[in-house]
Amino acid sequence: MKSQAIAIQHQQTRSRRLIAALVTALAIAFAMVLAQVTAAAAQSRPATFADLAEQVSPSVVNITTSTTIAGRTGPQGLVPDGSPFEDFFDDLDRGPDEGSRRSSALGSGFVISDDGYIVTNNHVIEGADEILIEFYPGGEPGVPAELVGTDPNTDIAVLKVDLEGLSFVEFGDSNAEGARVGDWVMAMGNPLGQGFSVSAGIVSARNRALSGTYDDYIQTDAAINRGNSGGPLFNMDAEVVGVNTAILSPNGGSIGIGFAMSSAVVTNVVDQLIEFGETRRGWLGVRIQDVTPDMVDAIEGLDLARGALVTDVPAGPAENAGMLAGDVILNFDGIEIEDTRELVRIVGNSPVGKEVPVAVLRDGDMADLTVVLGRRETSEAVAFPASTEESEEPEQSEILGLSLSEITPELTDQFSLTDDTGLVITAINPESEAASKGLLEGDVITEAGQEAVATVDDLTAQVEAAAEAGRKSILLLVRRGGDPRFVALVLEE
Repeated sequence: MKSQAIAIQHQQTRSRRLIAALVTALAIAFAMVLAQVTAAAAQSRPATFADLAEQVSPSVVNITTSTTIAGRTGPQGLVPDGSPFEDFFDDLDRGPDEGSRRSSALGSGFVISDDGYIVTNNHVIEGADEILIEFYPGGEPGVPAELVGTDPNTDIAVLKVDLEGLSFVEFGDSNAEGARVGDWVMAMGNPLGQGFSVSAGIVSARNRALSGTYDDYIQTDAAINRGNSGGPLFNMDAEVVGVNTAILSPNGGSIGIGFAMSSAVVTNVVDQLIEFGETRRGWLGVRIQDVTPDMVDAIEGLDLARGALVTDVPAGPAENAGMLAGDVILNFDGIEIEDTRELVRIVGNSPVGKEVPVAVLRDGDMADLTVVLGRRETSEAVAFPASTEESEEPEQSEILGLSLSEITPELTDQFSLTDDTGLVITAINPESEAASKGLLEGDVITEAGQEAVATVDDLTAQVEAAAEAGRKSILLLVRRGGDPRFVALVLEE
């Protein structure tokens, strides 16, 4: 028994030693893996940007523009008209050009081909009489440039210099995989006229919108100042992922919030400017608005606030394809549509004349359409002429906090109406939801529940039908000066 107990004790000791050895081996293995991961992370963080800067510098240029500003004939801005001192200022020697002067501006750009095409911002060269290009020190100084084309919508311009064999850079992928939030980037340009200068940072955010229809900005904390406009934002593969365009600043200097128009937008614009000297954007031919959360319950078959809600379909590509006001565009050319901004950008980047499959939600069912895109630049103004606006009062029947009247010649004159059917809002309860949604006197309701309404009875019937169907709100199509939009109003209990 004693020898058996000793044997068991030895066996337990060996087991403990084996477990301890295994734990030690696992700890060593884990430490080695952790060291490798740490080393890999350290290797992905650049020790220097010097090699990248040296590689791309010959392709980055300084741009100087000159503009003639007409002189003034009197002392405007110094003394008011009629001042007793006005004659004194008029008699001052204004110089040989009688007050006209030359104004200079500085910016940046980059070469995209060996035969001299250069990309910059439109605002850098806008209105310039003369454009001079300065290449990296040791390169050509003061080379005149010809303006090839501009696109104010994206603030992009293309220039051309009469040189061959130039160093150039290529565009890279600015989409999710090519320029991730947190990726290293490097900006290069001519900040504050200081000449060729480099700054580095990371992608701070993506898909920023400032004010334009086609905005798709990369936000970066790389230092960008005045004069950097038009310069490139590089990834670590020496590819241009953005064109430095704007900064957010309370004092005019960099505070680490800069914006570069993404290469996903710029490449298409540049190609069109080089080929045609102008942009040729696809055009769907509809007015649209975002689907808001309060509209979801009022749109049959919609589960989330997504897509683009069609408010008007004039003569054009969409009408030819059978699209209707009230349709919700959920898929365009195989791409799921989240909102109107995304749809506008995708349509604008599509070729004129392309046949595009479009999936829309209509009356609770999906409908597949095929649209042949037109050209926005030549068609939009014809389809959507400038509209007139509103005026003031009358009154008749009241529903949903609105006083409504059928259209009459008097109301047409009073409110400058462009519609001949529908219900005119003649007064609004200021405490109603309709007032909080921005409806105004003079607005015309032409549809309710995606059915046309011409009388108050029509609207009442649609409200009652929505309530009987268990809906909490009703969707109204409202026109102001001819411009339509949908508004969802909660049904009164």
